[in-house]
Amino acid sequence: MSSIVVSGDTSGAVTLAVPAVAGTNTATLPAATGTVMVSGNMPAFSAYNSASQTVTTSTETKAVLNTEDFDTASAFDSTTNYRFTPTVAGYYQVNGQLRLSATSILNGWVSIYKNGTIYLRGMEIASGATITEQQVVITCLIYLNGSTDYLELWGYIQGTGTCQFVCAGTPYTSRMQASMVRGA
Repeated sequence: MSSIVVSGDTSGAVTLAVPAVAGTNTATLPAATGTVMVSGNMPAFSAYNSASQTVTTSTETKAVLNTEDFDTASAFDSTTNYRFTPTVAGYYQVNGQLRLSATSILNGWVSIYKNGTIYLRGMEIASGATITEQQVVITCLIYLNGSTDYLELWGYIQGTGTCQFVCAGTPYTSRMQASMVRGA
């Protein structure tokens, strides 16, 4: 296997190696300063709750997303803080959904929090006390600095009886996902 090694002025080196497969491969680098990502190493995750989470009515609550479908950069904490903290600066597509449940839902919504503060509120419902379950969703494109920025999924239910973020199987579970779409 052939490779090209480019040494830095003071230290370090970059090695470009040809893959051990037949054929011609082309890598085109953008005219960019800083970290250049290729499709194979951009952070992405998908996490959900493995059991329904009981919440207090009329109180904004962080979703406990304790199970990961995947986490390509080990950037999602599914055991303690339930947050996404990528180590690569860039723009991220973020999606979240909560399945709200109560004896009667009067109001509810889902939000993305950045660094502990609400960044964007998503879909909101006002049912007039006739709905017992409702899916609320949010999607956004957000810049994260790659060192200290983090994201969390929060929700709100104003309802009667036991209020929950439901885990009821794949299409109806509470979930958050993010994927880097462009470097900084």
